[in-house]
Amino acid sequence: MSAEESLSRAEELLARLEKARAELEQLSQADDAERALDVLTELAELSKAIEEELQRAKREAETDAES
Repeated sequence: MSAEESLSRAEELLARLEKARAELEQLSQADDAERALDVLTELAELSKAIEEELQRAKREAETDAES
């Protein structure tokens, strides 16, 4: 996967993270603790996936720069 593809994937994941964050905000007002925990888990997983994609993009960019 190229650095550009990894960055694109990270941007898609970031959009999903923002959507989940907005949902969590709504849930905090609705007192739906069970669903809020599910969303928090999803946020953690998305954050980890974003970090992995950014690291992948960084490695690819460094590899391309060395070539």
